[in-house]
Amino acid sequence: MNQALLSELSREGKEGVRFPACDVEEKKLEAYFPSDYLRKTPPDLPQVSIPEVVRHFVNLSVMNHHVDKAIYPLGSCTMKYNPKINEAIANMSEFTELHPLQGVQTVQGALRIYKDVEKFLCTLTGMAGFTLQPAAGSHGELTGVMIMRQYHQKKGNKKKIILIPDSAHGTNPASVVIGGFHAETVQSTAEGLVDLEDLKKKLSEDVAGFMLTNPNTLGLFEERVLEISQLIHDVDGLMYMDGANMNALLGIVKTAKAGFDITHLNLHKTFSTPHGGGGPGSGPIGVTEHLLPYLPVPIVREKEGNYFFDWDLPDSIGKIHSFFGNFGVILRAWVYIRMLGEQGLKEVSRGAIINANYLKSRLEKAYQLAYPKTPMHECVFAGDRQKAKGVRTLDIAKRLLDYGVHAPTIYFPLIVHEAMMIEPTETESKASLDYFADVMLKIDQEIDENPEYIKNAPYTTPVLRLDEGKANRELNVRWQDFIKEE
Repeated sequence: MNQALLSELSREGKEGVRFPACDVEEKKLEAYFPSDYLRKTPPDLPQVSIPEVVRHFVNLSVMNHHVDKAIYPLGSCTMKYNPKINEAIANMSEFTELHPLQGVQTVQGALRIYKDVEKFLCTLTGMAGFTLQPAAGSHGELTGVMIMRQYHQKKGNKKKIILIPDSAHGTNPASVVIGGFHAETVQSTAEGLVDLEDLKKKLSEDVAGFMLTNPNTLGLFEERVLEISQLIHDVDGLMYMDGANMNALLGIVKTAKAGFDITHLNLHKTFSTPHGGGGPGSGPIGVTEHLLPYLPVPIVREKEGNYFFDWDLPDSIGKIHSFFGNFGVILRAWVYIRMLGEQGLKEVSRGAIINANYLKSRLEKAYQLAYPKTPMHECVFAGDRQKAKGVRTLDIAKRLLDYGVHAPTIYFPLIVHEAMMIEPTETESKASLDYFADVMLKIDQEIDENPEYIKNAPYTTPVLRLDEGKANRELNVRWQDFIKEE
């Protein structure tokens, strides 16, 4: 069924809102703005009733898949259910009506929230300080690389290389290059962990640091992280922790004790804020004591009960975000952390690990486990068995939509053929996990019975299987082209 646009529903004379009587003196805009900047005719807005508006957006939301609707097991993305109290508090007028250019004395509560979140994150990671400015995980990565560069420049080091595992997120090498370094890959072992022998071969005085995701993108904990950290520190390199998978470590591992000098976290993933589609996000960076002088300015400080911005960091990398970070995301994370507390956050990670291992146990007979080690919060399967029968991982992902389930991350990490990366998160119940597992097992059975049927899925979605080659070659997202002529 085609979804009509509001402009198509519009009929002359319909009203969906009534404004209250004006309680201030009315002024003509012409007295304040040049006529060139004023509309000559009223805006061409749809004229629709309230029920039409409500039904329009409800129907759109049903067409889309979202975490409020059903399980959303995107690996490495932590698409957990977001408590609605986060939204309720973030939408209070006391917060929404703040302006970043207000004087600090008028926003003391907001500054305290910034400082609280910094303290919370320091407690969880063991870092000495955080910046809340980065607006995304990749932005946090770049900030971390810039701190690395500043550290080495201050010491007179002429280092050129940052090492990255072959299983790393694609943004890692991009951040390295933008930050002025060369990215060099370290291979993984047959167990899916960093190959220390390959790491040793690539160590030199040119190495500025190592960007390591832990647990890695296979969902496996890097058991020899202390050895890795020592090897990097021996050449005066810095250890950078990509915290994309921190949902597995809350209250369990303090990254500073694992030898990391820089820790990146995603407030919009681990700390339960809606994300996707490029934002909004928040990717704070924490550092150990010796890197504090290089953090971006300004830093929130507190003195005698007053909060203020400290711009006096002469060795800072500078400002990396307009104003002071995405306050709405930081606020939601503050609510989430305050609600759960340190012990509650630990239970979050325990639940995530249990859920991932439960799905692993249910699916590993039908789908090939990419690496046999016990995973943490996510597990990666290879769809090679199914591909041998003519069905790709992409086809399985499409078929899942017919069962009202969003697909897991597919074809990542790149070192796994036909990868399916599943992260159930801690907020899914056993019933939800069982439904997902039952569907995955049913699809495997369908592949045996009728692989062609799977290759043409989905069948129940508003948009059916597209010609992907044509879509890539002739990209056109104008809605008019999809309206059928009567």
